[in-house]
Amino acid sequence: MSKLRQEFNKFMVYRRLSENTRKQYIYSIASLARYFNRSPETLTTKQLQDYCFYIIAKRKMAWSTCNVFICACYCFFRDFLKWDAVQLSLPPRPRDHKLPTILSVNEVRKILKAAANLKHQTLLMTIYCAGLRVSEAVTLQSHHLQSDRMMIRVEQGKGRKDRYTILTEDLLTQLRRYWQSAHPKNWLFPSNKYPQEHLSRSGALHAFKIACKDAGVNIPKGQGIHTLRHCFATHLLERGIDLFTIKSMLGHTKLETTAQYLHVANPNKISLCTSPLMDDEEGVQ
Repeated sequence: MSKLRQEFNKFMVYRRLSENTRKQYIYSIASLARYFNRSPETLTTKQLQDYCFYIIAKRKMAWSTCNVFICACYCFFRDFLKWDAVQLSLPPRPRDHKLPTILSVNEVRKILKAAANLKHQTLLMTIYCAGLRVSEAVTLQSHHLQSDRMMIRVEQGKGRKDRYTILTEDLLTQLRRYWQSAHPKNWLFPSNKYPQEHLSRSGALHAFKIACKDAGVNIPKGQGIHTLRHCFATHLLERGIDLFTIKSMLGHTKLETTAQYLHVANPNKISLCTSPLMDDEEGVQ
């Protein structure tokens, strides 16, 4: 890591930016430097604007990705390097109101059973049964699992918020099988290459992609492993769990965010259940 990158990372740590935000900002500035093949502090404001035009008009990156780049530029050039003349902006976010893709319980079972190994199967099952974001799942540790209360503690999730979510019987059984086989130490899902670190988000995404392919389940582009979290919320709603409870387990700030699942839930499937995976069939084996 270059000295400039190290100093920028220290600056963001001091500003108390999350680890994920720091990684995204460093990646954005590094991509900018690679594009011009120059150290970023030697670039001009016009070059920043040209690159911004490039990712919007030429590469047609998603609005959220472009917004991360602009926020990274303000943090790096204006706040860290103390530039005054940094003027970048995006058009308002397109309001397309796309609904998430929801899989059936049987499709979720197929994906879990098609996972390459016990660790990947347990990881994907944890995301689905607890409604976790991938960043929350890969950073789980054993003390986060509270089997006496049948709850999972999520520490410093999105928005730096702690919360609790459900630990179902079938997930607890799966986690115990995994624990007896793998005996993880620091992290519940450690990296294969660097055992002292947790599994990366990209590693989890890759595991999900391969499982979907092997299971013959198609996931639309742009709706990857987060689909399991969408399915968690929707399947619980279909089983009669109220929106406020689902909102709490998902860690949403606004009820309106959770209410989107009313548009994709099947009202003909309303019934109470401990875990969707235990309906009609035995759990994942």
